[in-house]
Amino acid sequence: MDRLIYTAISGANAALNRQSVLATNLANASTPGFRAELSTYRAVPVRGEGSPTRVYVLEATAGYLDTPGAAQHTGRNLDVMAQGNAWFAVQGLDGTEAYTRAGSFNISADGILTSSQGLPILNEAGAPVSVPAGSDINFGVDGVINVSQAGRPLAAAGRLKMVTPTAEQPLQRSADGLFRSRDGEPLPADRTAKLASGALESSNVNPVEAMVGMISAARQFEAQMRLIQTAEANDKSATQLLGIQ
Repeated sequence: MDRLIYTAISGANAALNRQSVLATNLANASTPGFRAELSTYRAVPVRGEGSPTRVYVLEATAGYLDTPGAAQHTGRNLDVMAQGNAWFAVQGLDGTEAYTRAGSFNISADGILTSSQGLPILNEAGAPVSVPAGSDINFGVDGVINVSQAGRPLAAAGRLKMVTPTAEQPLQRSADGLFRSRDGEPLPADRTAKLASGALESSNVNPVEAMVGMISAARQFEAQMRLIQTAEANDKSATQLLGIQ
């Protein structure tokens, strides 16, 4: 059997994976704070007998697009938008500290500040933010949580934990869609991080670019399948020639 089939299959598999990533990005084009996932591949020569004239596809380290999304002003006190490269700290379902750019917060029935997915928002001490029952809440630009009740003035009830990843301490996407440090350890709080209240950050996915990428990936997959069909036809022709006496 022609070895072309194996290299063509690797190319087809890469096209399928890229199509899946682009489809996920397109599905989250309207999700606040979503970071577009990137997929990268590289060609690696096949080593063996003879000249390395063929290559197979190898997936390289994938990341995410860190370009901030556009601001969407909502006027809601519990909607906040991280400025620059800052991220909000939340408690994941596994109990570990994770990070998100989605700033649409809510208050649970037991007075815990949560994300839109119901995950507890963490303060600088790494503990869930607790809000007194029946109180109004708003946020300062530095992440300070201001709480007021009827007949009582504003009072600080802690500060949101915000982090800013660096080249030495980057973030990577986890299987649950949240981001964590590369070594899994919590990042230190950045007291210089700022936020905007009454606004949300939109997804940074470009729908048109994602659609064009999906079309391109589909055409690449079709080209790889044609190569497989060509290899099969060549194999049949060689078998017929060998069968001639």
